[in-house]
Parts: sequence; C-alpha cells; structure tokens
Amino acid sequence: MGAKPVTTPIPKGLKLSSESGELLEDVSKYRRVVGRLLYLGFTRPDITYVVHQLSQYVHAPRTVHWSYVMHVLKYLKGCPSLGLFYPVSTDFQPVVYSDADWAACMDSRKSLTGYCVFLGQSLVSWKCKKQVTVSRSSAEAEYRSMADVVTELMWISFILRDLAVHFQLPVSLHCDNKAALHITANPVFHERTKHIDIDCHVVRQQLKEGLVTPVHVSSSLQIADIFTKSLNAPLFNFFKFKLGLVDFYQIPT
Repeated sequence: MGAKPVTTPIPKGLKLSSESGELLEDVSKYRRVVGRLLYLGFTRPDITYVVHQLSQYVHAPRTVHWSYVMHVLKYLKGCPSLGLFYPVSTDFQPVVYSDADWAACMDSRKSLTGYCVFLGQSLVSWKCKKQVTVSRSSAEAEYRSMADVVTELMWISFILRDLAVHFQLPVSLHCDNKAALHITANPVFHERTKHIDIDCHVVRQQLKEGLVTPVHVSSSLQIADIFTKSLNAPLFNFFKFKLGLVDFYQIPT
C-alpha cells in the first residue's frame, strides 16, 4: 500500500454509526480485512478499540467504515514491528485498570467497557466491549466496567494460585470516576443505585473479601482509556508505551 502512514489508528474524537455514508457494494472485502484485524488484535492491543468499532458493521458496512479500515492499515504500515514486550525481571503482582465511555454507541447509546490487567509490568489481559444494557449515568457505566474486570481478575487469581504463584492482596483497581468508586465503598445503597444489576455488586463482594481495593487515578494516567475512546497522538503513544508495546527492531541486545 503506497499510502502515507498515520500516527494513530483512528482520528481523535471520531464516533461511527450505522447510517454514515453509502452501503458498500463489495461487503466481502470489508469482512475479510476486519477479520484479519481481529486476529492481529490478539497481540496488538493498540488497535483493539478501533477494530471493535469497525467489527460492529460487518453485516452492512458503508463507505465511511471502509475509509477507516484503510486508516487502520495506514497506521499499521507505520509500525509493522510493534509488539508486546515481556521483561524477564517483572514480578507477578496484578494491577488492574478499568474505564468506560458512557453512551458511546451512536446507534444504541450503550456504553463501552474497557479494561486491562497487568502482572507486574506485563500486560496479560485486555478487553473492549459494548455493555449489554443502557446505563443511566457515567457512574453506572464505570461500575459495570469495574464488575467485568473484577470477574476477569478472579479468574486470573485462580490460575495463579493453581500455579503456586504468590501475590499480595488486595489488588489495586484503578478507576477515574469518583462516583463509581463511592458506590463501591458506600455500604448503603440509595434509591438512585437500585437500578444497577445485582451481578455488578460482585465488586462490593470482592472488596469485602479483600481481593481488590479501588484506587482513583487521573484521566491522564488512565491506561484503559486506550480501549474506550479515540485519543490524540501524544496521549495514545503514552498509553501504548505503558501497555508494553515496543518496536522489536529497536530493542537493545
């Protein structure tokens, strides 16, 4: 592809919808490329968000969607040797980041969950997914995201214990929404929080059992932002570095 590389996989602030542009005549091409991008995303968390967005339209892709598929390919052209680096000296202490983009979907107004789990400095789990139900507030959306990552952490902790890998409890759960953190810590549920599904209160349960402890983190240091929204180049590159993505051609030997 002779196009000029770009610095981010998706322009800052972009929101896609099912009504943008004209329907593609050849949908098989779109589906084929997006399928390959989904496969690549298993080792490239930097494209997780945009590929999640594009994969929602494989049933009826439009010209606008195809243009941003090409944008992703231009980004990948500029960093073909980027990959996750796992340092030998890392420990196995889990660290968790959770984020949500409230009402992110332009078609359904469902929110977007994003999280990542580290063992020491090594990224071992990450996800971007649309929430099942519509959230009535940003705090509710963030709280649902916290529930998802706590469930993932429970599974990882079981594996670590089976492998006799020791780590300290509680595990830090980083969130940038103070209202969601307040709901987690408040022992009394008020009327305005009763609509939150019961399964979300797994966060409260694991807090009581000592698995996690909620920690507030500023938005500028919320690594999970890279899984929930399109960012400007400096912030995107900062979070990309924090995920452990490095250019393998530039690693000192």
